[in-house]
Amino acid sequence: MSATAARSVRMSWGRLPFPPPARELTVNSRSAELALEPAASWQTSWLPYGNGRSYGDSCLNGGAGVIRTRGLDKLIAWDAQRGVLECEAGVLLQDIIGFALPQGWFVPVTPGTQFVTVGGAIANDVHGKNHHAAGSFSQHVQSFELLRSNGERLQVDRAGQPSLFAATVGGLGLTGLLARATLQLKRVPGPTLLETKRRFRSFDEFFAVDTELRATHEYTVAWIDCVAPAGERGRGIYGAANHVEGPAMHGAGRARRLPVDPPVSLVGPLSLRLFNAAYFRQPLADGPQRVDYRPFFYPLDGIEEWNRIYGPRGFFQFQCVMPSEAARASLPRLLELIARDGSGSFLAVLKTFGELPSEGLLSFARPGTTLALDFANRGDATRRLIAELEAIVIAAGGALYPAKDALMSPQAFRASYPRWQAMHASIDPAFSSQFWRRVTADA
Repeated sequence: MSATAARSVRMSWGRLPFPPPARELTVNSRSAELALEPAASWQTSWLPYGNGRSYGDSCLNGGAGVIRTRGLDKLIAWDAQRGVLECEAGVLLQDIIGFALPQGWFVPVTPGTQFVTVGGAIANDVHGKNHHAAGSFSQHVQSFELLRSNGERLQVDRAGQPSLFAATVGGLGLTGLLARATLQLKRVPGPTLLETKRRFRSFDEFFAVDTELRATHEYTVAWIDCVAPAGERGRGIYGAANHVEGPAMHGAGRARRLPVDPPVSLVGPLSLRLFNAAYFRQPLADGPQRVDYRPFFYPLDGIEEWNRIYGPRGFFQFQCVMPSEAARASLPRLLELIARDGSGSFLAVLKTFGELPSEGLLSFARPGTTLALDFANRGDATRRLIAELEAIVIAAGGALYPAKDALMSPQAFRASYPRWQAMHASIDPAFSSQFWRRVTADA
């Protein structure tokens, strides 16, 4: 490990202007020493930083230190018969898929981008379109190696160290530096899925289609038109898919890049209405269609640095989960607020989590209905809107997602994560983050 001066303002994926770190450390698999220095010699707090795909400040540590972990990029051991992979924490899910899929294995749970590190996937206990069938990422983690600031190198699993395991999965990088992990992958017949799409015109229709298709499909997700006219709010398109045999589809993984960095946000009321209306009315096939895994799981990965469309001020993402019965009443209120504000999101994702309990003290996924929205940063107006959305969610017994958050209030955090104080026993004393300080400031 070597310390260097911060070379640039550190940004999360939302491109919001946060303070830069004061120091950076870089680790890689060729380092002669991976053990952390004693905390007393650092005189600052530290936080692991993977590929920076969290949207808010949970991956940032302004004014303090960050540990760049992308250099921990090695696949260590592979059992091709059982699908058990040991790898370093800086490996991307993309790397695992590229290695394992030709051998008939796939990541068991994946978020909406393959450009997240294994360490980040564990630290945020990410979920995917198959939560009702497979739970969250942590349920497929067999063990991990955790480096602590006192020099300890701990081998952690749920049987031997249950408290530390529960604090680390979903623990936002606060318990130490994840060096490597052992994962159980999922057997699949190939890179192809069979997808069914349905149009729905109300929340009642969404819940009916969701109940039907979740029973027969491993992956389910819906896009919802959050700027639809008042009489059509709740309309959207539902997608459900299963793995099937079939060859890779030529050109499906080719990414395009925005030719310019726009000086202002390209996402506004007019562009949103036009895009959403056209997307809702897209022709849908009469029956299931074969699709490549990449556009199904990672539609936005097809545009490199798509976050630049929001311009230099960046954007806020808001993701919540509410008990499904409460969501039936609260979802229309959320969309009404968004419409009244004149805001909106072209990427509005609606889906249902299953009953499998997440293991982390700060794990987000839980039984209920989850909604994710992007909002261009309009300053105080956007902050007020998100505060109103937050109030509705918390009143409904819901929770907000730290990996997507930049504005969550301390009150909302504590309501979302009632076990948060149990984290204190496992947090490494040399580790902290902007997010953690923000939501626990007056505790």
